[in-house]
Amino acid sequence: MADDIDDLLDEVEKKYLEKGKQPVDSNTKSRCNVEDDLNDLLSDDSLGKHHRKTNAKTKEGAVTVSTDGISRYRPESSKKCYPVFLGGSADPTGQGTSISHRTCDQLRCTACDFKVCMFDNLKWTHDTTYLFLRNNVPDFGKLKANLMPSKGSRAYCCQCSWRTMTTIVQLNDPDLKWVCGKH
Repeated sequence: MADDIDDLLDEVEKKYLEKGKQPVDSNTKSRCNVEDDLNDLLSDDSLGKHHRKTNAKTKEGAVTVSTDGISRYRPESSKKCYPVFLGGSADPTGQGTSISHRTCDQLRCTACDFKVCMFDNLKWTHDTTYLFLRNNVPDFGKLKANLMPSKGSRAYCCQCSWRTMTTIVQLNDPDLKWVCGKH
């Protein structure tokens, strides 16, 4: 049986490696064809200049391949709140600036890496604990056991911290590791 495997390996080596060919899977073959087609389109002089661009979306931005074949990175607009504000349910939400005070609705916690949940016209009870939040965030059905109605309040929480706000204030509490997650 070992001789059969050795014979088979020898045959594969002779067929592919001695001729200088590498085995190619279908994914590599189709990827090469797509890249060749893209390069042919980019080098085609019959296309107008506005048609000779290819955009590829990445996680952080866009890569533009121009007519000269050079890739250029264009970052996405990073609309972040500065400073970050927290506030009650009557305060407007959105991107906050030093001129337009808006409560950030895209908060993210850098400690637990969770999106911060907001609940209008509710506040946290005194028996809310870290362990309660850790087990129940982001499920509102479970969280409502420690929320009580309070007109004008807004309850904020992630898996490790919680606050109840009634008026708009700048986020400057060192215990809260909340940042704007971009708008």
